[in-house]
Amino acid sequence: MTTSTRDVFEYALLRVVPRVERGEQINAGVVVYCRAKSYVRALTHLDEAKLRALDPEADVTGVRASLTAVESHCRGGGDAGQAADDDPGRRFRWLVAPRSTVVQPGPVHTGLTEDPEAEADRLLDLLVR
Repeated sequence: MTTSTRDVFEYALLRVVPRVERGEQINAGVVVYCRAKSYVRALTHLDEAKLRALDPEADVTGVRASLTAVESHCRGGGDAGQAADDDPGRRFRWLVAPRSTVVQPGPVHTGLTEDPEAEADRLLDLLVR
């Protein structure tokens, strides 16, 4: 009998709130963290039609830039700016800290996974696309 190792992971949705005062939002990405695997990754997908439905004047270029910055922050290295040398957990905690901007993290959820990378893909497909 083969036993598989499932590790605890955490994730948060990335929401786009084009007009903060209205509170309307669309899901545009997911950030996944697995401490046991020293893994953090953000995957994004912006549905421009949904965004424009909430706000025809939305700054699509700015939103895309913000989502790209989140992905870069997760990767670490030179593209992560001041977080370049931070460990994955610290980068995840910074990204999921509450903020009142156009791109906001949702609440953090937990689960068990054998493969955090596959989990990130699954969550993007299930909750964002």
